[in-house]
Order: sequence, then structure tokens, then C-alpha cells
Amino acid sequence: MEKKYRPNVAAVILAPSYPFDCRIFIAQRCDMTGIWQFPQGGIDDGETPREALKRELKEEIGTDDVDVLSEYPQWLSYDFPEGTTSRKFYNFDGQTQKYFLVRLRPSAKININTKKPEFDEYRFINSSEVLSDVNHFKKPIYGKVIGYFKEKGFI
Repeated sequence: MEKKYRPNVAAVILAPSYPFDCRIFIAQRCDMTGIWQFPQGGIDDGETPREALKRELKEEIGTDDVDVLSEYPQWLSYDFPEGTTSRKFYNFDGQTQKYFLVRLRPSAKININTKKPEFDEYRFINSSEVLSDVNHFKKPIYGKVIGYFKEKGFI
């Protein structure tokens, strides 16, 4: 049986001080203590990935005041772990994601206390810390994405 993947976007967000200080935004999910991740979310019907990126950033971190610097060239897919509510809730086997590298503009104001909060805490960390702080099933994809943006000279 063929797997069904939910189209999704994800953002690797650089601090406004980039390129002088290359720190990356990471946030802890409200519903899972100790699970840190990049902002991400589904692409609505008729929406382009870039439109979804802006909408998701506004919904999850309260701002879409960013500059898109790059995007990962391929879509990356992962399966939801067995027994997770995501599998039941979305009626998908996993997600296929388009990753964007964005820089917060100096005028950006982060607010994670949005209408439907996804995160309860956030911080900016060095790119070398991302994989040690993220310890879940997305870690291999995060490694690929961070590696790609490093190789291209962005981080």
C-alpha cells in the first residue's frame, strides 16, 4: 500500500544579527516536553510553499517579518512514529516538507503566545547545537538540511 504524506513547510530561522552572529531559532512544543523543533506546518489547498511559510510563521511565532535566503532543493519526507496522535489526526502516514532558510528582520517581534500556541519556550542556538538539542525522529532530516545550508555557505 502506498504511503500518504501531508505537504508541509518548515523554517530554519536565523537571528536578526545574521551573518555576524549565526544563531538558529528552536522552540519547544507545548504538547511534548523536551521536544524542540523548527516551526513547520501544512500547506493549504491552493497555497504555494512560500505562502504557507509566511502564514505558518505568523501562526506559530507571531511574525512573518523575515527574508527568505534559500531553500532546500528537494522535498524531504518522514513517517510519523507508530502510535502518535499525528498519524490519526491528519490521516497521513507522515509529512513531506519543503525547508526554507530565513532571517528574521531586525523589526521582527516574536510572540509564541499566539491564538493556538504550538510552542511554550524558544531560544536561539549555534548551528552546531541543533542536532544535540533535537532528539527525535526528525533529527536525520535536520542534519541533512543544516548540512546543506552549511555547505552552501549560509551558516
